[in-house]
Amino acid sequence: MNDLDTHSAVACTAVRITPPDIFRHQITTWNGIRSDAIELIRLEPFAYEFRASCHLLIMSERAERDDGETIVEGLPKSRLREFNRKLTFIPAGSYFFGWQKPRTLTQATYFYINPHSPLFGGELHFADTEFRPRLFFFDQDMWETLQKLKTQAENPNQAHRQYAEALSIVLAHELLRLNNGTAPAVQNARGGLAAWQQKRVAQYIEEHLKEDISVSALAEVARLSPFHFSRAFKESMGVPPHRFFMSRRTERAKNLLADPELSVTRIGQELGFSETSAFTSTFRRHAGITPTAYRRSLG
Repeated sequence: MNDLDTHSAVACTAVRITPPDIFRHQITTWNGIRSDAIELIRLEPFAYEFRASCHLLIMSERAERDDGETIVEGLPKSRLREFNRKLTFIPAGSYFFGWQKPRTLTQATYFYINPHSPLFGGELHFADTEFRPRLFFFDQDMWETLQKLKTQAENPNQAHRQYAEALSIVLAHELLRLNNGTAPAVQNARGGLAAWQQKRVAQYIEEHLKEDISVSALAEVARLSPFHFSRAFKESMGVPPHRFFMSRRTERAKNLLADPELSVTRIGQELGFSETSAFTSTFRRHAGITPTAYRRSLG
């Protein structure tokens, strides 16, 4: 589908990735916005390129590279190696290009936003706004809105369409707020975790997803007191440690659910749940859908 929705003639081509079969995609379309949740399936170098008549907002959930560069028209070239939990905004008509040798299996969601959609009409003046590009930034309110949109995309249901469109309008307001400079996004959060602390804590969490990790254990990894660690972690990651841990556990569960050979019970056990009901309840609370329904949605 080239149009973002059936109510607009404005076409928006997707980011062109080379090689094209290196990512798994999950695409959902609402009025005025289209989401494409991508997940790298092979640790191989790839390139990407984009220029279109829509805006592109990228939510990089897991993104690390051993080499590469990213170019956004109007901004300095970036060779940043780690941009987990970072946002990038490419205004309509701007050129976006890059390549990388991935260190981890990249996971991100592309949000294509049609500035001329009736959804963003009225007093917003969204289509008339000249937006500035932004590369590898973080804004907590915007991140949380995008997470909610992604959850809706993972559980497409007509009953939730109005909610998704309401979130899209909120997102438009947040882009305008950011562009107007009323709450500047932070490139490097002051008082947050150092890069080495973020990496070690994230690695520790990934290696202990089947355990109930305490804040004290994570603070020890970062060599901080639990009080200072909790505050610095939220400053850097945008969410408290426990919420981040549960998000990563849920993502691991989704990856395992993609394997039809593994039963829901077995997956729950792999993630440290002694009872299938407890796993189902926890997964539904954080993903908005049961494990069985999520597996069914994968086709």
